[in-house]
Amino acid sequence: MDAEDGFYERIGEGRFRATGATRGPWDEGAQHAGPPAALLGRAVEERPGARGDMRVARITYEILRPVPIGELTVATSVLRAGRGTELVEAALTPAGADAPVMLARALRIRVAGEPVPAVAEGALVAPPGEVGVTPFFPVPWETGYHTSVETRFTEGAFVEPGPGTCWMRMRVPLVAGEPVRPLDRVLVAADSGNGISAVMDLRRFVFVNGDLSVHLHRYPVGEWVCVQARTSVDPGGIGLADARLHDEKGPIGRGAQSLFVAGR
Repeated sequence: MDAEDGFYERIGEGRFRATGATRGPWDEGAQHAGPPAALLGRAVEERPGARGDMRVARITYEILRPVPIGELTVATSVLRAGRGTELVEAALTPAGADAPVMLARALRIRVAGEPVPAVAEGALVAPPGEVGVTPFFPVPWETGYHTSVETRFTEGAFVEPGPGTCWMRMRVPLVAGEPVRPLDRVLVAADSGNGISAVMDLRRFVFVNGDLSVHLHRYPVGEWVCVQARTSVDPGGIGLADARLHDEKGPIGRGAQSLFVAGR
């Protein structure tokens, strides 16, 4: 199977094979956390008995170890079920492993039967069509996340330190041969906040996130998701990447990553 066909191939019930499209920029054998985050998000929505009148309002990930490129199993369980909300846990485990490498807990909220007044704070971000494609920072392999997601910066760049605003669009589906869902698009992009707003020279420092939290008041419309991020770092080596998430109609939510920062 070609990596360009999708981030994953579905090979059985709750079983997937990662392609080279998931490869992150730091380790040739490990995935960028965006695609597995989206895979767990899809599992939450696809689980048996999932209610169609609910949406993911918050999903939090614990990245316990690097996610290897290979076969993976996804399992879900309901921790709390109520009339208006439910809490669902999803786990991602590599084939042959006895423990998951990534966990997610998703809060789903029932969509109101009758419309309520809409309120959204924040200005529109300049649309992606007004800027050209922005190159990724140098990566030593030809295929990976950096070639599977199109990026267009309206502020900053991957190779410029400081806050950044980047429009992102998936070039391949999450699962080969299956439609892309709105939740796929935002979760594939949200884990890039620390890279978009890197405040240190990536050749001299690592700034790795061990978690990711995404809050959404609505799902994105269209192919593009914007990550407007800034990073703060304490001298103790603990950082926070805080991101506003947008689509071309306006704000859709927030993302946050806790960072381990150290010299190489």
